[in-house]
Amino acid sequence: MRTKNVKTHVVKCLMTALVSVFLFSSCATIFTKSKYPLLVNSNPDGATLVITNKKGIPVFSGTTPASLTLKSSSGFFSGEEYYVKISLPGYNDKVINVSSKIEGWYWGNLLLGGWLGMLIIDPATGAMWKLDTERISVDLIPSAHSSNDLELKIMEINDIPNEWREYLVSI
Repeated sequence: MRTKNVKTHVVKCLMTALVSVFLFSSCATIFTKSKYPLLVNSNPDGATLVITNKKGIPVFSGTTPASLTLKSSSGFFSGEEYYVKISLPGYNDKVINVSSKIEGWYWGNLLLGGWLGMLIIDPATGAMWKLDTERISVDLIPSAHSSNDLELKIMEINDIPNEWREYLVSI
């Protein structure tokens, strides 16, 4: 009689554990992460690097090369988006968009019946999202008119060449 109670108890425990795994599973939270590395390089090195989130709030400021970690979520059921601005005097600025997309493991909740994971856990932890970019490498292009090339000259009207005169504006 006692052996029967032990077997029944063991079976109930196993069934409870199995049901819990299926009901409370959150695939993306278990198998992935909510923060991802980003490596940013520029040619030439030493460019100013500013990363802002989709609300326009700066989340990182530094110089290239840089290695950092960014969150893939901006809140419950909301993926993050970043704007990476790379600038260097004498070169054109470069802005790269880094977006998030739904992590494949998130859909595993459907297969395992993890509705709690799909509707609460993965969205709350941010693990339902993955950043679409891991590495940025940019060749900066010299600007056509860098601030070093510009100069202001004050000239008398008689010293201005005739071919320039048609571009003069009276003030």
